[in-house]
Amino acid sequence: MSWLVETHRRLWSSGIRSSPFLHSSLDFSFTSSSNLCSYARLRLATPSTTFVDVTTTGSYTPRTVPERSSRTTAAMAQTFQNKSFVLNSVNNVAFEDRPIPTLTNPTDVLIEIKQTGICGSDVHYCTHGAIGPFILRAPMVLGHESAGIISQVGPAVKTLKVGDRVALEPGVPCRHCPRCKGGHYNLCVDMKFAATPPYDGTLAKYYVLPEDFCVPLPSNVSLEEGALMEPLSVGVHIARQASIKPGESVVVFGAGPIGLLVGAVARAFGAGKIVIVDINEERLNFAAKFVQGAGIYIPQKGLSAAENAAALLKAHNLPETGVDVAVDASGATPSIQTSIYVLRTGGTYVQAGMGAPEIQFPIVEMCAKELTVKGSFRYAEGDYRLAVELVASGKVDVKQLITGRVKFEDAEEAFEAVKNGKGIKTLIAGPE
Repeated sequence: MSWLVETHRRLWSSGIRSSPFLHSSLDFSFTSSSNLCSYARLRLATPSTTFVDVTTTGSYTPRTVPERSSRTTAAMAQTFQNKSFVLNSVNNVAFEDRPIPTLTNPTDVLIEIKQTGICGSDVHYCTHGAIGPFILRAPMVLGHESAGIISQVGPAVKTLKVGDRVALEPGVPCRHCPRCKGGHYNLCVDMKFAATPPYDGTLAKYYVLPEDFCVPLPSNVSLEEGALMEPLSVGVHIARQASIKPGESVVVFGAGPIGLLVGAVARAFGAGKIVIVDINEERLNFAAKFVQGAGIYIPQKGLSAAENAAALLKAHNLPETGVDVAVDASGATPSIQTSIYVLRTGGTYVQAGMGAPEIQFPIVEMCAKELTVKGSFRYAEGDYRLAVELVASGKVDVKQLITGRVKFEDAEEAFEAVKNGKGIKTLIAGPE
């Protein structure tokens, strides 16, 4: 903080030494790039019309701003009580105090956020500023895997009350298009999804949702587990897309959070043999414990996709003809290719992971086997409530996925850890 001392000296020597400045409170807001604070604004919080911008080099530029009345200042103090974790640009995050969101519709509810998980998409926006057509063009609050407590309800809300604990389904569709009316609202082209540009996310003290996108949590499901209903719902949707039936053999490529949850849901759906595939041995060892009775497989270097598929089947005493269901939750091209070769004729393949926009795909193998090939995107009608039921009934234990818990003020460090591949699922507590 030597630059602050130097700035104080310059202010004094330049004649800015009257008590309204030097005895005022100091308000710092930091903008971060990686783990370093690159810029700080020193705001001299007085009724004066001048404040000073101070850079880390010690230079300053007095600027004039409109004078606020004491009434306006008091109103600001009452309104700005919504601490938020904001992505300003690539690798540039900051904590901000934003207005508490208002209920704009009679069926809206205000939720006090208590727990939020870090998703790979959050990290991707931090490092790249875009996912496909969704491009960060303005500051955006991060986060979408959240649970909280109802703080306020609109006049037409019938199913929730203040104090209820809920998991947040963070995407609100238009409700009117053919996809919405058909129950596939995850495909709505007018979807307003949290932490997807231009919409703010849930890493804040408060967030507003319609009541029917808040799923009540049973008494035996914690708020931490509630935050993990979002990724679990993704796993539920993938398993439903695959139409997994009791006794069927399933191979899941990718032992990240989604791949693990797909395996767990497949087990809950009654699948027979389950094999999890990854190149990370540590994650595979965890997968073998998390998905009861699951086998694991590390692809062998130097083998083709067809050869690795054959080796996998042999290693786990599966029929040479292949398995019933294959899911790719990695987005890696070799995994996608191997998935097609590991399936039996008439099998089902679901693409869940998003990787390169275009890849080399074994289309002849797919056609010759007459495979059912599906994509999977987020979650749709019934997925969230089924996810809650799976946890409440003990069929899926999401608590095992939690490898980190941090306070809200440590959110940036938590993002850095996830960016570096540490842990499986990190939870950020809501602002106090």
